[in-house]
Amino acid sequence: MKKFTAFLPGLFLLSSCATTAEEKPAPTPAYVSEAPLPKGWPAPGPYNEVSTKTLPAYRAAFAKAGGRGSSFWTLFMHIQKNEIPMTSPVEMSMTAKDTSLEMASMAFLYQSEEVGKTGQAGAVEVKDVPKAEVLSYTWQGTDSKDNVARAKAAIDAALAEKKLTLDRYRLLGYNGPSTPKQKATWELQALLKK
Repeated sequence: MKKFTAFLPGLFLLSSCATTAEEKPAPTPAYVSEAPLPKGWPAPGPYNEVSTKTLPAYRAAFAKAGGRGSSFWTLFMHIQKNEIPMTSPVEMSMTAKDTSLEMASMAFLYQSEEVGKTGQAGAVEVKDVPKAEVLSYTWQGTDSKDNVARAKAAIDAALAEKKLTLDRYRLLGYNGPSTPKQKATWELQALLKK
């Protein structure tokens, strides 16, 4: 259960990073692993560019949006009660609202489809998610509105250039509060329509 502390509610506090001309250039981004990835899940990256990825099928516990903290604790209590080990990333399904994105639901990914069972469990629904093709943009820092908007703009440009159709967006958070904000990894993904 020690791994859980890496993801406690500070993961979901929004903050922004301001830089000035006098600051040193940011170091080369590198993924800081705090919990294992699900079976077959690709490591985040490449950083600061759009890439195409094929994600494996996976099992996850989903909670509808009730605020990041509320959804997080609902899912945390679910995996604790059912002795499901914590993995990384935490998934947030996003919906477009005006020019920004808002969280619609949150999910904790299971290690594999052999762990746990699907179905409704109180306020949580455990589902098997099929294999998917995505356009992805990974960055290191915070999940501020500016950073998410920058990732979305890059993905939207790639969608238009490649003439691909978006199904929906999701945001993946790979780190908790024990990782400094500037070293936290985030990934915005556009799931593609088949």
